[in-house]
Amino acid sequence: MNIPSADRPSSVADPAGAVAGEAPVQDPASGPTPADAPRGLRSLGPVGLVLAGGISVQFGGALAVSLMPRAGALGVVTLRLAVAAIVMLVICRPRLRGHSRADWGTVVAFGVTMAAMNGLFYQSVARIPLGPAVTLEVLGPLVLSVLASRRAINLVWAGLALGGVFLLGGGGFDSLDPVGVAFALSAGAMWAAYIVFSARTGRRFPQADGLALAMAFAAVLFLPLGLVESGAKLLNPTTIALGAAVAILSSVLPYTLELLALRRLPASTFAVLMSLEPAVASIAGFLVLSQTLSVTEALAIALVIAASMGAVRTQVGRGRAKGLESGSAS
Repeated sequence: MNIPSADRPSSVADPAGAVAGEAPVQDPASGPTPADAPRGLRSLGPVGLVLAGGISVQFGGALAVSLMPRAGALGVVTLRLAVAAIVMLVICRPRLRGHSRADWGTVVAFGVTMAAMNGLFYQSVARIPLGPAVTLEVLGPLVLSVLASRRAINLVWAGLALGGVFLLGGGGFDSLDPVGVAFALSAGAMWAAYIVFSARTGRRFPQADGLALAMAFAAVLFLPLGLVESGAKLLNPTTIALGAAVAILSSVLPYTLELLALRRLPASTFAVLMSLEPAVASIAGFLVLSQTLSVTEALAIALVIAASMGAVRTQVGRGRAKGLESGSAS
């Protein structure tokens, strides 16, 4: 399926194809590709980019939990989005002209999704521990993986990851605050939407321009909520410094890395890789918040990692098979 538009060649593949399990194809005329990213990022490869982003966002999340007594959940989200937007706008200096109405619509949708995902998740971790919150949130990408995949084997990996996710939650979440659980599940739905709109934004804008614009929109959208809850607390120098650290770890680095990865990695595989997030969150909670892991939780982490490794191996095998087919055809 193609996207014909006034300022884009009609040969550009629809990023929805990536969600359906097809590798996205970058149009050379649409701007720089991930190959134009710094050499250090290119050397990681798409899987490495996803993993690095996951580690960054979860340690940033652990730091955010420790900041909430100072600024509140909405205040932390406001600081995170505002600082991240400023950094991204300064670095990317995105063009405001030359974009179609559909391009701007994608950016706005991405910004709304980003604001909702962050706000809902931080409301969750204000009520329940970080590990269970991320465990529930990751159900969104897992459902996306099942719905988007065209290969039966990916259902196996998603199912294995889902088993690990529930095991990490102790086999049930009945002891948790139901409001916190509802916030986490809602954040998961927004996370699935974030994957879709991140891929589409990456296809419509060069480098990370679309990400910077979407993050700025999300920050403006969320600012009134943060001011109502936290007010002058957001101006405290220590709070600003910690909020800036959260922004870099939880927004600037992971969103940029994931956007670059989604240009080369099918969204279905990306979604299963997101099942690593509960494992990383548990490790971050242990190191930063002194939250210990039980034997059951460790086993759950092993299941999640096995599912992610299986998804990666499946994708690599598919890529090699396509390479052999194209080589034979030539």
